[in-house]
Amino acid sequence: PRDHGFWLASAVFDGARALAGAVPDLDRHCQRLIKSSQLMGMLPSVTVDEIIKLTWEGIAQFPDDSELYICPILYPTGGFITPEPESTEFILHIGESPLPSQDGFSACRSSFRRPARDMAPTEAKASCLYPNVARSVREANEKGFDTGILMDPIGNVAEFSYANLFLVLDDKVHTPSINGTFLNGITRQRIIQLLRSDGIEVNERSIGIEELAQANELFATGNYAKVTPCTRFEEHALQIGPIYQRARELYYKFTENCR
Repeated sequence: PRDHGFWLASAVFDGARALAGAVPDLDRHCQRLIKSSQLMGMLPSVTVDEIIKLTWEGIAQFPDDSELYICPILYPTGGFITPEPESTEFILHIGESPLPSQDGFSACRSSFRRPARDMAPTEAKASCLYPNVARSVREANEKGFDTGILMDPIGNVAEFSYANLFLVLDDKVHTPSINGTFLNGITRQRIIQLLRSDGIEVNERSIGIEELAQANELFATGNYAKVTPCTRFEEHALQIGPIYQRARELYYKFTENCR
């Protein structure tokens, strides 16, 4: 109970996916884990290459067609207030986790906001940030929605509670620009690259909440569910549109080369 990661919430983690033997962007997820630990004052005793090797050994223990969630964790055992860097421990958990349904999800504006970078370690994928995620989801669930949409500290749209947000207006894709309050997701970066390479315009900019009611499409990107459509924003029904479908198609075509 006195391990720093358990007691004082200094643990960091990352998530990757194995989809029937394809593991997209595993190197990026492992690199982000190391960076997150360093931002939280740890000295990891494992390298990116070692995590990748262990991950593939773990994946080999499952059937070839498994859908897996890969969760490497770094946490310090020692320290008081600040962690002892040299006490950093490593855990790798791999388990079966089918991809969620692609039928779509509903979302509403959350009363909670993402913190600014001078309020919390927003550039790390740190466990201590997730109680804020959880309360925004809980609030949305109590209102009859699946998830929330959080603002940044100055009132612009930041993201869905636990996934990056994209909207489509007049066949152009828009997504909140990275401003230090939420993670520049690895799947987010990949989708932007794939769409632009396909000739679709993607604008990273400040987005007002009122724009979501005018959107032709809304969709989310994140490691757990990859690319998923939002079919209702508050009272506004939304289609599962062609640009979302193209983004999903491009992403799964990309994953075929990640074996």
